[in-house]
Amino acid sequence: MRIPFDTLKSEFKRILLSHSFTNEKAGLCATIFAENSRDGVYTHGLNRFPTFVEHIKDGLVIPDAEPVKEAAFGALEQWDGKLGPGILNARFCMDRAIHLASENGIGCVAIKNTNHWMRAGAYGWQAAEAGCIGLCFTNTIANLPPWGGIDPRLGNNPLVIAIPRKDGHVVLDMAVSQYAVGKLVQYQSKNEALPLPGGYDAAGNLSTDATAILESKRLLPVGFWKGSGLSLVIDLLVTILSGGNSTAKITESGNESGVCQVFICIKPDDNERTAYLIEEIINYTKTSRTEQEGGSISYPGENTLRTRAQSLKDGVLVDERIWEKVLGL
Repeated sequence: MRIPFDTLKSEFKRILLSHSFTNEKAGLCATIFAENSRDGVYTHGLNRFPTFVEHIKDGLVIPDAEPVKEAAFGALEQWDGKLGPGILNARFCMDRAIHLASENGIGCVAIKNTNHWMRAGAYGWQAAEAGCIGLCFTNTIANLPPWGGIDPRLGNNPLVIAIPRKDGHVVLDMAVSQYAVGKLVQYQSKNEALPLPGGYDAAGNLSTDATAILESKRLLPVGFWKGSGLSLVIDLLVTILSGGNSTAKITESGNESGVCQVFICIKPDDNERTAYLIEEIINYTKTSRTEQEGGSISYPGENTLRTRAQSLKDGVLVDERIWEKVLGL
């Protein structure tokens, strides 16, 4: 089922206005949720919206909270998100990082006591649209076992790296597990097997069964021990730089709220040499023979642009059951 992008955005805004959001904040949140689905990240667009509303009702997300600056050291700033909507805090912090980069060549903003930012890549796109190289990462509740362990002790901490490019920005948006939790739930709801093993079942065997993986709580880190190490250092970085809650403290609370995030922007030289180097790397990558006849090789973000174009032309693809649920909110 497909619906117009503006219809999706309008419904989100209608609901948020009924939950103490100002017109401006409701509009921005609604736009980002709709854009996430528009770009094919359904797990953090429409599909996640009912959970977001529940967090508002439960007091985990405070609609009228405003971030407060706690400290500044040259091109580095620390902010307290006051448990405001993660989307709004993240947009604000990336804007600050962009501003700092315009003044210093680089800017870094760390925030504590914020909430889930939904699609991490949204803030990479934001940086790239401003002509900046963007890096951002967050910690989460523990939902990933460390390598060699079986109990969740690490967060599935997303990492985003974005490079501005005239003919389509390069935006890497990755979870630290082979499949993000939302993607596993998506496969589970469709009763489909994963294309590749994404974790372990209760017996400790690698599995393509999303339900078995979610029940065992043993997601597979990307690169095995390398992904485990990456998750750990991301938690260290965001906790140290923001002075906020670690994955351990977030997990103790029982809710994924009060997380920490970091936003870094670098202002690259905007010249023909830079553009040439970007195209050289992308074009060389695409000269590889494809695994299957008729296959193609894409850079990070390329498929997003294709999905975006189709969504704006034909309507945004939605899960009809979740759409009906949202209409009833």
